[in-house]
Amino acid sequence: MNTSRSTASIHRAVYAGSFDPPTNGHMYMISQGSRLFDELIVAVGVNPDKNYRFTLEDRMSFLNEITKGFPNVRITSFSKKYLVHYAEEMKADALLRGIRNSQDLIFEQAMRNVNSDMNPDITSVFLMPPRHLADISSSFVKGLVGPEDWQDLVARFVPEVVLKALIEQSAS
Repeated sequence: MNTSRSTASIHRAVYAGSFDPPTNGHMYMISQGSRLFDELIVAVGVNPDKNYRFTLEDRMSFLNEITKGFPNVRITSFSKKYLVHYAEEMKADALLRGIRNSQDLIFEQAMRNVNSDMNPDITSVFLMPPRHLADISSSFVKGLVGPEDWQDLVARFVPEVVLKALIEQSAS
């Protein structure tokens, strides 16, 4: 009987999303991912059927700005391919995914199974944000922009560079 344990570990992970715009919830995932992995690739996914508030260049610029303090984080983008295939191209060992609520859990469980069917060597790693970040999403943030004094409320949910861009965009 072989009782030795595998010494393999996860070195590189891909954390993907639309990041339209990046939120403090995304920042939590990035900061935790940078601690867990030797390298974290933050990949901005482009879906041609989706209407974005910010351009791909804007979203990548926001992410580059807010991840300056993480030397092992790299910002990239991808389109027209499955995330697991992109992770293969990036020679990643894992996909980092966030679970905010039970709906996310059901969706992410199904995606984990499909991804594993396509490449069983890429592990899905799930993190749950702390309570104060659990309800934040890009869609939620975008829905708060506009009414009187929205800036004070939105400031709690996004990095400063994103808030400034939202203010500029809403003024035009």
